[in-house]
Order: sequence, then C-alpha cells, then structure tokens
Amino acid sequence: MKMFERFTNDARQVVILAQDECRALGHSSIGTVHLLVALSAGEGAGARALRDHGLEPADLRERVRRLAGLGADPIDGAALATIGIDLEEVQRAVESAFGAGALESARQVKGHIRFTVQAKKALELSLRSALALKHKHINSGHVLLGLLRSRGADNLALEILAEADVDADDLAAAATRIVQSNAA
Repeated sequence: MKMFERFTNDARQVVILAQDECRALGHSSIGTVHLLVALSAGEGAGARALRDHGLEPADLRERVRRLAGLGADPIDGAALATIGIDLEEVQRAVESAFGAGALESARQVKGHIRFTVQAKKALELSLRSALALKHKHINSGHVLLGLLRSRGADNLALEILAEADVDADDLAAAATRIVQSNAA
C-alpha cells in the first residue's frame, strides 16, 4: 500500500490546501510552511491541535509572508531604480498593453508543484507517526506530528511556531492525545 493511499480525507485536504497556499504566495515549491498553514485551515486532529494552541490560518499566513516572502523572486523596485528603471512605469506600460493584473498573473505558479525535500520528509514522518501509534491510516494529526518531528534546519514551519511562542514538543503531545482519542 502506497503512503498516499493511507491518507484520510482530512489529510488529503491538507495536501490540496498546501498547494493552494503555495500558489497564493507565488512560491515555486510546497514547503513545510504551506503544510502548516494548510493544517490550520483544514479539519481534523491537526487543525484542532493548532487552534487549541492559538494558531489560526490568517495569523500563520501573515507569519509565512514575513518569513518566506511573497514569490520566489520579488521585484526590487529600489534596485531597478539605481539603474534607471521605474518599476511603477513598467507596470503601467505592461497593464496598458496586456490588461490589469497582467504581471501578477504571469508570476503565478501553474501546473504541477513539487514538494521541498523538507516537506517530503515531514510527510514520510507522518506515516512513521501513524505506524508508531499502530494506526493504519494517516490523518491530519499524523501530518502535524510528521511536520513537528522533521527537525532539520530547513523546516521553516518550526521557525514560525517558535516566533508564535508555541513549543513544538507541547504541540506534538497535544496532537498525539487528539489523534489517539479520535482512534479510540
């Protein structure tokens, strides 16, 4: 049985919402921060554990914007000005030729979006979390546990939790309790 076949509906929804969050931010790959926001915006054990710790989707999105930024390569108007290019004038010219919002729609990520190595690791650890609890399926609580167990330096979701004054170990303990109570 493949890993994604074990995902419950709420865990699958997390993956879909993570892709949506990634696109909305103009990022080129789905990372741990997208999984974190998706977990908070979804349903099930993962969302409940996050909300019980005061983590709401809007706040997490704002923290992601501050930490990871909008888009993989934001246009730096000040840098362009140093070489004589007026970004606002370029935007006006493009929009007059191609319509309002033309630059933004061109920057949106289309098609398949890959997971970062760290996000893949978090999803793999969600399977291990489920197996450790002797569960046959992976729900959003297991995804949260996998995300929290993925302790690499590239896990920006853990930075966001620390910035929000949430202890990852306390959150993992709460998520485990919720997952176990749902399985009983």
